[in-house]
Amino acid sequence: MSAVFDRLGRTVARHPRTTVLAWLALALVSVLLAGGLTGEGLFARLQTGEPAAPGSDSERGREILDEASSAGEEISLLVEGVDLADPAVVAEITTALQPVHGDLADLDGVAEVVSPFVLPGGLEHPAAGSLVAADQDGFLLSVTLEEDLPDAAAVHDAVVERLDEVPADLADMTGGDVEVLTSSPTLIADAIVGQVQEDLVRGEVVALPLALLLMVVVFGGFLAASMPLVGALASIAVGLGALLGFTYVMDIDSYMINVLTVVGLGLSVDYGLLVVSRYREELRHALAAEPAADDDDRRRRRAGRDEAVTAALGRTLATAGRTVTFSAVTIALAIAGMVFMTPELIRALSAAGVTIVVLSVLASITLVPALLSLIGRRLDRPSVLSRVPGLRRVVGGLGDVAPEEGVFSRIARFVHAYPWPVLLGVLAILVVLASPLRSFDMRSSGVELLPSESDQRDFITSLVEDYPAAEAPAVVVVVDGTEEEAAALAEEVAALDGVTAVGPPAPAGEYTTLGVRLSTDDPGGAEAAAVVSEIRDLDAEVETWVTGQSAIQKDFNDALVDGMPWVILFVAAAVLVLLFLMTGSVLIPIKALLTNALSLAASLGITVWIFVEGHLADVLGFEPVAGLEATVVPLIITFGFGLAMDYEVFLLARIKEFWDAGLPNDLAVERGLQLMGRIITSAAAIIIAVFAGFASGDLIVIKQVGLALAVTVLIDATLVRLLLVPATMTLLGKWNWWAPAPLARLYEKVKIVH
Repeated sequence: MSAVFDRLGRTVARHPRTTVLAWLALALVSVLLAGGLTGEGLFARLQTGEPAAPGSDSERGREILDEASSAGEEISLLVEGVDLADPAVVAEITTALQPVHGDLADLDGVAEVVSPFVLPGGLEHPAAGSLVAADQDGFLLSVTLEEDLPDAAAVHDAVVERLDEVPADLADMTGGDVEVLTSSPTLIADAIVGQVQEDLVRGEVVALPLALLLMVVVFGGFLAASMPLVGALASIAVGLGALLGFTYVMDIDSYMINVLTVVGLGLSVDYGLLVVSRYREELRHALAAEPAADDDDRRRRRAGRDEAVTAALGRTLATAGRTVTFSAVTIALAIAGMVFMTPELIRALSAAGVTIVVLSVLASITLVPALLSLIGRRLDRPSVLSRVPGLRRVVGGLGDVAPEEGVFSRIARFVHAYPWPVLLGVLAILVVLASPLRSFDMRSSGVELLPSESDQRDFITSLVEDYPAAEAPAVVVVVDGTEEEAAALAEEVAALDGVTAVGPPAPAGEYTTLGVRLSTDDPGGAEAAAVVSEIRDLDAEVETWVTGQSAIQKDFNDALVDGMPWVILFVAAAVLVLLFLMTGSVLIPIKALLTNALSLAASLGITVWIFVEGHLADVLGFEPVAGLEATVVPLIITFGFGLAMDYEVFLLARIKEFWDAGLPNDLAVERGLQLMGRIITSAAAIIIAVFAGFASGDLIVIKQVGLALAVTVLIDATLVRLLLVPATMTLLGKWNWWAPAPLARLYEKVKIVH
């Protein structure tokens, strides 16, 4: 395998311009397509639907209701700040809304316009209860479009445009002291996608300059620092084009753009940093062994055929290139494990995640080496920063090229001297950090994803608080039977604990529905889930399906939990095989799984402590939530595990080099940690900055992903890599590299080494 990567490095070194131009063309085409220059763009094709589990009871119930519905999209206007207890105000509003009703009803494609002021008897009509605020300081006006309109978007926009004029209509009659909010599924979706775009720009504005600054310090100059970022931008650009392609075969949720951008940026920085650092090391070795240059050598260099650079790139890809590819395969397999979960949203995320990992590593082993070839020997020259007295020490202390002795080798020797106290101390810290998982819960949010100042979130909040009769029941039972049969079932449902009321049977095509009101205000909580289970356990004489917000969330969470053992089994098997092929050890892969699992548990615990228990809410600018987003949890587990494996592979690859060279176990660990400690620490600092930049956005789901992954990297690069791994390797000694005789013979035949 080393020979393959060596040839790749030498080939790229001989054709750098072709490689760079190919990536530039691919990135440019992808950006243009994703931006919608030649048609519908990526953001226009994103989905914002409620997570669901295909084939579940709730999904089938929802499908039946959708098939039975003959109405199109509903657009609602919420008016606050009017005194409906005053007959004079009611008369004024009725007069003001008459032309509004007429204009809306006259629009082609509008099926129905309803407000409490057009009902027979006005506010006294029974149906007005769901359209008037509980304290009579506001009302709702609802416009329903016809079903399957060919130009539904245009009709929707025309309705919204007319509703936007209502404040002026009412101001003339009420003195202007009113607040008006307009909402619809389309407006909510547009708000979420718009927030995704805003957070994406904000994250890049924060993350990219900060990452560049840190890499300038790490590499001691701008040229070397820019290489990983160029690779990152190229892989992200091509990734956006790939995501556009995915939207034609599967639903891509809006927040996936931000998640995959931040992960792609992080991985590209990781891989690019390792490749550039190893190239500088190999270039120095090549130049040190190079004989004095003659005129022919100088001419070849001017012609772009520098043998020292070519050899350095070949050796770089044979070592670091092989390592990052190995790491990428591990991460890709971890992400691919999500295909064992039935929700289509998670499977789409898995496919898109694998794609961005592949693009990140391809850019790191082709585009970055091509740029290094074009720069050539200039990376071996001292940078301007190294000549600045105040910065010289910083660059020397944090730079990517480590001396043989330093802080990391001293840390390793300290761990060698006290392995048991270090091991037990780190394990105790990780257990404490993971302790908030006792209150762990998963939720599926809708408009709650938006920041608290969003108009669409304000609309939903007002609807829930002031219009309880208009709020959809948390649980809906779809009955394959008559209204009489449904009424008999309603009596049984009403007797269940946690149920406050069951609405009268309502026809839904060939089926009948029952709306179930719960005693809890939390439709996603354990009490609501218990009611769903109890209804399903009833021995009904007719076939039923339980759907609604509570049932949909329960089924989605159950689908994730049911699929998780298969994900864990798949990922564990892949890691065991890959790390065995890399190290020839049976114990090292098992140890890696256990330490990474502990690290991940600690990261999830901190995430729960922050977002659920509400710590740092004021600092980070969010409102505490009842649980982590259900779609975020598998993301954190798989992507977080993959990032942790990144550093495991980086460190083990170097330790294995020294072990194979004949060094004793402890000395191999010291040398490996000393050489890779700076790289791991620097990469971690940069990635944490990148993730923190995206966590600065307002979308709560992106905050959770960004912060959780940042914490994962922080814990892994400090407690795990610098302390826990050296401690376990010290205690195991030569047994680190043990394997049963049959496996040892197999390793000699199929091993993957430099």
